Amino acid sequence: DRVGLACCDYVVTEAGFGADMGAEKFFNIKCRQSGLTPDAALLVCTVRAMKFHSGRFEIKPGKPLPPELSQEDVSAVEEGIPNLEKQIANVRQHGVPVVVAINKFPTDTDAEIDAVRKAALAAGAEAAHVSTLHADGGAGGEDLARALVDAAEGGSAEFRFLYPSDATLTEKIETIATKVYGASGVDYEPVAQEKLAQFQEA
Repeated sequence: DRVGLACCDYVVTEAGFGADMGAEKFFNIKCRQSGLTPDAALLVCTVRAMKFHSGRFEIKPGKPLPPELSQEDVSAVEEGIPNLEKQIANVRQHGVPVVVAINKFPTDTDAEIDAVRKAALAAGAEAAHVSTLHADGGAGGEDLARALVDAAEGGSAEFRFLYPSDATLTEKIETIATKVYGASGVDYEPVAQEKLAQFQEA
């Protein structure tokens, strides 16, 4: 990141899979150690993923996707939207503005894309744009890039960590479990308590 920042006006970091996993580690571990903080975040989603998160479709590894995923189903998209809303909330609780990229597949319909866009904006995203980078090259991401620059330059970022460095391991675990994953709390098995005590002492 520092090499990129010395060479370019904007540096985009691939923070890993999911705002509940990759982004959380990026914010709370990497940013804490590097001293660098982001001005904006790009959250990528697909219509197909929203449909899958509705719980209506069974996907088996190594098997073809259900053909229904390729058919217009706005209600399935809307039922899967809570996952996108939670990921936006996960980023926003770190004080970072969010732009949503909707990676478009040929089977996505305008109605489905519109449902995702509206939901993203209602959930607090700064902007939501279709991306066709994989099909159209750079031209397929120009609107998205402009929106990300606008969010980064907007000055609304007030970056914050979810927990202080000196929090105990159990405090860190419970913070992530409740604030990021939506757990009501954390129960520890005796062996886990023993190991955590060893780790904490070390």
